[in-house]
Amino acid sequence: MNNGKHFVIGVDIGGTKVAAGLVNSAGTILRSTRRPMIVNQGPEEALAQVLEVIDALISEVPKSSISGVGMSAPGWIDSRRGILLSAANLPCWRDFPLASAVKARLGLDTRLANDAKVAALAEAIWGAGSSYRNVFYVSLGTGIGTGMILDDHLYHGRTGVAGEGGHMTIDFSGPQCGCGKHGCIEMYASGTAVAKFARKRLAENGSSKSRMLEIAGGNLQSVTAETVGEAALAGDPLANAIMQQAAEHLAIWLGNVIDLLEPGVIVIGGGFGQLMREYINHIRESLDVWGINPRRQQIPIRSALYGAESGLLGSAALCLPRTLRMMEHSDPGSSRRKPLHSLQT
Repeated sequence: MNNGKHFVIGVDIGGTKVAAGLVNSAGTILRSTRRPMIVNQGPEEALAQVLEVIDALISEVPKSSISGVGMSAPGWIDSRRGILLSAANLPCWRDFPLASAVKARLGLDTRLANDAKVAALAEAIWGAGSSYRNVFYVSLGTGIGTGMILDDHLYHGRTGVAGEGGHMTIDFSGPQCGCGKHGCIEMYASGTAVAKFARKRLAENGSSKSRMLEIAGGNLQSVTAETVGEAALAGDPLANAIMQQAAEHLAIWLGNVIDLLEPGVIVIGGGFGQLMREYINHIRESLDVWGINPRRQQIPIRSALYGAESGLLGSAALCLPRTLRMMEHSDPGSSRRKPLHSLQT
């Protein structure tokens, strides 16, 4: 990769598990391991779990062959300083300097970023967005995460916490989101939202004939987004209507994204994103209503190449030479700019 070092370790940290993989510059995971994540104790106990999976990989290859460690986690992350500010499913850490803690223990260059941002990197470097300089990545899962590659640079904002596209409001009178705002796109088109809406419709209609209930074993509370998607593919009218409604809300949101950013490609990933593949044409048709960019139909909407492995690969990509270039000068930061009053005469 550089200086004769051939591998990077990628670490994907979640609320229930921490996984690590040994990755080469071609984006191949050569070895991987995982452990349960400890989140209900202190920060050092949680850190120990992360170090354990990394040590397991380092023991299998010469340490001199490893050029760095890239890590990803959900929540608010200051990627410039490698600090995990907060994450709902990682209460063990708050304002925790995770990157520097790992670097101090291992002596390896260590970087940290939000999980949706690293997934965007994986798709931009090796995946569905690899032919484009401007990539808007959407992860549809329990929530909605986004990552942006703009002019071949990873965009992370002034302090590294930009990219919370899932909490863009599309209806100010809509339901309150867990973030505190009202009408976030996450309340309409995430897997959680679709499952909740399906259960509500089934309870209101008392539709015992729905394929959704059949798949869920007759248990209304067992209806998930996967249940809705499977039933829709099997021809269930109610499930199909619910999926189309989610697709319509995504079109409203993506119309705004296109009008603002005009990306070269939109890549849709995540577990629920796989189910939405059947509705990409519906999203595209609706863009004529919800977008004003005259070239909106020229922007491809593609399914992500990577699924569950996107966290590992994207985390590893944080330490690739190309990614380091992508992160340079993407936003010089306010500290490098002269204050306005110093420019006045």
